[in-house]
Parts: sequence; structure tokens; C-alpha cells
Amino acid sequence: MTLLVVGLSHRSAPVSVLERAALAPEARGKLLQDAVSAEPVTESAVLSTCNRIELYADVDKFHAGVAELSSLLARHSGAGLEELTPYLYVHYEDRAVHHLFSVACGLDSMVVGEGQILGQIKDALAVAQEQHTAGRLLNDLFQQALRVGKRAHSETGIDKAGQSLVTFGLEQLAAGRDVEDWAHGKRALVIGAGSMSSLAATTLVRAGIGELAVANRTVERAERLVQILTEPGGTGAATGLRARAVAMDAVEAELQLADVAISCTGAAGLLLTGEAVAAAVAGRDNTLSLLDLAMPRDIDAAVHRIEGAHLVDIESLADASATVSDQPTPSAGPMAADVDKVRGIVSDEVAAFGAAQRAAHITPTVVALRTMAADVVAGEIARLDGRLPDLDDKQRAEITQTVRRVVDKLLHAPTVRVKQLASEPGGAGYADALRELFDLDPQTVAAVSRADTRADRHDARERA
Repeated sequence: MTLLVVGLSHRSAPVSVLERAALAPEARGKLLQDAVSAEPVTESAVLSTCNRIELYADVDKFHAGVAELSSLLARHSGAGLEELTPYLYVHYEDRAVHHLFSVACGLDSMVVGEGQILGQIKDALAVAQEQHTAGRLLNDLFQQALRVGKRAHSETGIDKAGQSLVTFGLEQLAAGRDVEDWAHGKRALVIGAGSMSSLAATTLVRAGIGELAVANRTVERAERLVQILTEPGGTGAATGLRARAVAMDAVEAELQLADVAISCTGAAGLLLTGEAVAAAVAGRDNTLSLLDLAMPRDIDAAVHRIEGAHLVDIESLADASATVSDQPTPSAGPMAADVDKVRGIVSDEVAAFGAAQRAAHITPTVVALRTMAADVVAGEIARLDGRLPDLDDKQRAEITQTVRRVVDKLLHAPTVRVKQLASEPGGAGYADALRELFDLDPQTVAAVSRADTRADRHDARERA
């Protein structure tokens, strides 16, 4: 296993740098393709969220891999390599596995325990599969990360702390009031109709807003979200929610009517300028509350200085998260116990994943050994046919079966044992020893590995 991850997150970089480094959705596929075209990289996947950008790869050289992945992140983002380098972190092999599993469990999130990251990891794997850049290692890694995350949420109480970034943002807007009391009857505008925007709309409706407008570049997607919320059995059906879909060019007009606006799109530029917000708050008696969950930002940071507007953005949430984590609460004891349990799960799963990968690493060598043994048996049976041409089919079959049984019995114990030994830390050398002892052709072993990789990529295409 030669897993490498290079990335930056809210823990390593200021939000201003994260914002400039953010990847547009259409840039992710090109980044993955450029990664696997690089000499040290054979597989790649990118995890890009509002507060992290991480490039995962299977590499054959550590230092060359770090340099290549760092350059690729800079090239495909809006930040230069010199700007990114001080904030990049690097994890290799088991440390990289530990990092992704921790991320999947919400331990590395801005809001500890939040579950949205699982959907983002699933999306990252899907994109890598669609681009055919995820082979055996990254498919196994990301699928296991999803299982580990689900296990952490089902076996511990981490969910109690794991509110979504949306809920955390609304709590900051409510400024100490109960969110439902604060939101009740308000008119809301949600900009975007993707997964985060859909969660924002649903959360607002559950909190008791009276009216909702959803704006999206593709109006049909906004209409679909409105339909889901208002149809019989939908979140807003029981509350009598009034909801409508609007075009993006109607956003500024809708802002004039809204009490609260949430934006989370993949737009490259600002959707709400300071001037637009200033116009929306002019002459109103109540405060306009705005939550910007986009990276890069959708709402001009100048809004922080506009009287009558209350903006909470990713930078605000990062500051608030740091403040909350420093303050003990009555539930801190139980929550700390759950976090410790999750850390234990992560450590156990990292060890199990490493053992499985090390065992899998020796499989091509074992297959090559058994292939060589089968060739030897076939050659000896052919030689026997030449020496004893009078053997009938039944006799020949019995001799063949006997020879194969002898070979299988001789190989069974050492091949089972070598897989067990290879799964232990430091067991990678057993494959080399096996090749040396039995004088196995390295090209034969490599051919088995290539066949496995082709099969993995075919499976990935089928899943995609």
C-alpha cells in the first residue's frame, strides 16, 4: 500500500486561503485525470467540501508524490503553490487511512460528529469511479471509510454532538435564542438546490418558517425541491408552508422580501454583493439574517459591516466552532466519552484495513506460485503420456488428480501461513521471499497484478 493524501482544511488554513483554493465542481474531473497522468500516481480521488480540499493517491514514490499532488492542487485551484504550501498537510500509508477514517466519523469536522461528510465522501468516490481513476486501493479505502463512519454513528452517541453545519449556522444567527422560536413564521430565501441547500431548506421548514423561496440556475431543480417539501407527507405539508421556485435573476428582488437567506452554490463569483444587501435592508425594521455556506463565498464579506444585516459565513462558523470547543459544557463528559469510543473504532479499523491490504499485496505472488505449480504438473503429465502411451483415460485422470493433490497439499500450509504473516506489520517482505525461494518470474506476478487492476476498474465502471 502506497497511499498518500495532501490537503488543507479549516484546521490548517485560514478561510481566506481555503476560499481561494476551492475547486469548482467541473475542475475535479480534470484534476483527477491530470493526477493519474503524472508519473508517480496510479490512482486518485479528491474530497472537496466547504472546509477541506484533499487529494488522495496511490503513488510509487513518496517525495515525488508529495511534490506532484501539491502542484496539482495549486494548478487546479485559485491559489498559487507558494501560498498553499505553508498550510498543506501530508499523510502517508496508515496515517492517511487514519485521517480519512477520522474525517468520515466527523472527528475532523468543524462541527464534531456531523454526518454530512459521509455523503461528501460517497460523492468523492463516485466522481473518481466515473473518471476511472479509482482502482483497488482507493475503492477499498473510501468504501471502508463509509462503513467506519456509519459504524461510529450507530455504535456511539456521537450523533448527539453531530449537528449539521446548517444547524450550527442557524444557531449563530439565532444568537442564543431557540432556533425554532427565532425561525417561526419567517420568510426565507434559499439560493441553490444541491444537497447542502436542500438540507438548509428542510432544516428551515422543520424550524417553522412560514414562507420559502428557492432560487437556482436550473429552475426545474428548484421546483423539484419545492415539490418534495410541499407534497403530501413532505416536511412542509403539515405546517402549511408557502413555497415557490424562482430564477436566479430574481434573487435580489426576493431578498427584499426575506427575513433570512441561506446560500450554498458552486458559483465562481459573488451572488449577493454588499450593494444588493444594503438595498435589501434599507427602510426595513427587522434584521436581515444571512448564512453563507459556500466556498468560495456567495455573499460579499462587506455585508458584515452593513447595519441591519447579520451575516454568518464559513469564517464566522470556524471562529464560533473554536470558541465552543474551548468552553466546557454539562454534556462535555458524555460527549468526550463518545469521542473516545469513536477514536477507538478508528484505530481498530485502521489496523484491520492495513492487515487486509498487506494480505492482498501478497495474493499475486501466491497466484503466480500456484500457476507455476500447475504448469509443472501439466508438463509432467504430458511427459508421462509420452512414456506410457497405453494408459487409458481413467488411469490418466487418476494419476493427474493424485499429482495435483500432492502439489496442493504441499503448497497449502505455506501459502496460508504466508498470507497470515504478510497481514502483520512488517510483513511486506514475505512476497519478495516467496518469489526468491521459488524463482518466480516477476513478469508473471506483475501480470496477475495488472489483471486484478483491470478487473477493479471494470467493476468501478459497472458501479458508476
